Amino acid sequence: MGSHGSFFFALVFFTLALATTALPAKLNPYYYDKICPKALPTIKWVVEDAVKQERRMGASLLRLHFHDCFVNGCDASILLDNSSTIDSEKNALANANSARGFEVIDRIKAEVDKACGSPVVSCADILAVAARDSVVALGGPTWTVPLGRRDSTTASRTAANQNIPSPFLDLPALITNFKNHGLNTKDLVALSGGHVIGFAQCAFFRTRIYNETNINPAFARQLQSNCPRTGGNTNLAPLDPTPALFDTKYFSNLVNKKGLLHSDQVLFNGGVTDGLVKSYSLNLEAFSGDFVSSMVKMGNMKPLTGKNGQVRLNCRKVN
Repeated sequence: MGSHGSFFFALVFFTLALATTALPAKLNPYYYDKICPKALPTIKWVVEDAVKQERRMGASLLRLHFHDCFVNGCDASILLDNSSTIDSEKNALANANSARGFEVIDRIKAEVDKACGSPVVSCADILAVAARDSVVALGGPTWTVPLGRRDSTTASRTAANQNIPSPFLDLPALITNFKNHGLNTKDLVALSGGHVIGFAQCAFFRTRIYNETNINPAFARQLQSNCPRTGGNTNLAPLDPTPALFDTKYFSNLVNKKGLLHSDQVLFNGGVTDGLVKSYSLNLEAFSGDFVSSMVKMGNMKPLTGKNGQVRLNCRKVN
């Protein structure tokens, strides 16, 4: 063994030491088990109550988590209101007059801080857990949410405009957008399946129902009755026939050329994602399994951990 061996061990030890210092603190599902065991049950009942009052809220809360994660990671930057120092992401194209559920997040935060006796649960973790609890409340699968995210002290409307995928994107642009966030084509199709619940505004699907050809004509006509060529921008249409139920109808709709948004229908339009859409349309278990994996993957995007960021006292403003 001699000096060679001991040098080798010293090297290995040094490399390991480097690795452990360089790695960010990992998220883990047991983060609150000791510091506040009531945290997760509290989030769950507030979400269930909100969804009972308005079924659509489940989709809105899921979307908040998605729109948060796609802008500099899952750090609750989407929740910060405009101020002299914050250019709020709430005013970004994808969020203005459209992102909703902020009051529910405020209510969860108030209840959780009360249950824990102090503000230990971050707004970023609240968004991740509320997204999961919303899916469950609408009949979808459950999963274990890794925890320990901390909240950002900044927001970026510009980054939100650049990073949140637009409903007008074609398939190659969607694939690139997701790839830039470390997500692959399967993640794109599975996460687009979040549109199995919820509604969209007329302004986001008007071009599709009046100008596109890969659309079922009766479906287009039916939508036109509530989404005129001009005006009615905020009129709502369901993203699939059962907007308050987590099922596979979103995918069957795409197969039948009844995708509501352009970015929905491009997933089934003779491209690389057709096979996956078809298989999800026939198999709820396969879709649910992939959806869960992709949600966890998305929730792990660039979190602030350890000493980075903060745990906000009020989700709408920096401490």
